[in-house]
Amino acid sequence: MKDMQPDISEKQFAEETLERYSGSPISAFGSNLLLTNFPKYVDAFAKKYNVPVIEGAMFKVAHAPEEDTSILDFKIGSPAAALVVDLCSFLPIKASLLLGMCGGLRRRYQIGDYLVPVASIRGEGTSDFYFPSEVPALANFLMQKAVTEVMDSQKSSYHIGITYTTNMRFWEFNEEFKTRLKLTKAQAIEMECATLFAASYKRKYTLGALLLISDLPLNANGVKTKKSSAFVYDNYMKDHLDKGIHILKVARSMQSRHIKGAYHRNIGIP
Repeated sequence: MKDMQPDISEKQFAEETLERYSGSPISAFGSNLLLTNFPKYVDAFAKKYNVPVIEGAMFKVAHAPEEDTSILDFKIGSPAAALVVDLCSFLPIKASLLLGMCGGLRRRYQIGDYLVPVASIRGEGTSDFYFPSEVPALANFLMQKAVTEVMDSQKSSYHIGITYTTNMRFWEFNEEFKTRLKLTKAQAIEMECATLFAASYKRKYTLGALLLISDLPLNANGVKTKKSSAFVYDNYMKDHLDKGIHILKVARSMQSRHIKGAYHRNIGIP
């Protein structure tokens, strides 16, 4: 049987899929992109810039043309994280930042602190489609340098470390998993970073992350509840969003100065 090839390029396929999933034309996306798992962040962004919220088959987005910045909620989990990088890497996006949340795994951490992940343990499986297991999942150096520069300039409380990325959402009641998690010495746990970092490295897509510690799942009564989740949104979301917008601007400035860590395609080098 003759091998059949799709009569469409990978780039066209990615663009058309992104338009279907976001409900937004490719031309509306800015060259700076905030990624999030939380639709409330998109609503807050839209309110801040007085722009509409757009929903497609999967994603929720908003665009602020005067800021050359867009925000996209890609939902939860590593398969969605892989998909959003695969799609957005075909756009002329120069800097992208995940505004996510994580469970803090150190007793000294407090809800509302930030965590800057320099790497993530690939416990989710999806990143295996991009690289062999021995390849680490690292955040883009330039983006994380921009993150720490902003955090230091604002004298914000933050930690630097490694996250454990898992696909197991209900792990808090799995004692075997919790024992294994403690042995890794990870500083936080979440569900997307390893996939995002691996996929973005494969695609040469400039991506970093700033995580908000929203719960302390290893502490007594530290798991996230409906009430505690509402508290986090009410008290920390605006600051998290504002920081993300500022970080993208700092990252673009660093790219213009050819700071180490920038991909050549972002700074005009063939």
